[in-house]
Amino acid sequence: MNTGTSSIGDCSAAATRLAQYFETLSPQSVAQVGAHYAADARFKDPFNDVRGVPAVEQIFAHMFTALDTPHFVVTGQVVQGLQCFMTWEFRFGFKNFKRGEQQVILGASQLVFSDAGLVTLHRDYWDAAEELYEKLPLVGGLMRWLKRRANS
Repeated sequence: MNTGTSSIGDCSAAATRLAQYFETLSPQSVAQVGAHYAADARFKDPFNDVRGVPAVEQIFAHMFTALDTPHFVVTGQVVQGLQCFMTWEFRFGFKNFKRGEQQVILGASQLVFSDAGLVTLHRDYWDAAEELYEKLPLVGGLMRWLKRRANS
């Protein structure tokens, strides 16, 4: 039987390990997702809703093929029981345009851990319209115009 005290300690350590993993994530370390995620873990963000370690690995691997030098900077975390709320900056460059210009997406992740300290739910929250679409050449102008219209 797991007590509340050990779950909190285990989750804090697991959250710290996961933050370090995110900050050092590389094409080579993507294969270590299974050391941090439960076999049937769910991952959801504005573009994906998948289940299982292979699917999570595929999302992280795709990030390295689609973007220039993507990396995370974890800016904070709050742990309570088996849950963690982690804030982060995702820094990257676009491969096909704005070459050399670093982009930053600000976001947060809700993480739920198992008693074994593995992620069972990873849900990312970030504003795709503001943080991504507004930075794209053609779509960006439209998104900024729509935003101005909505605010007037």
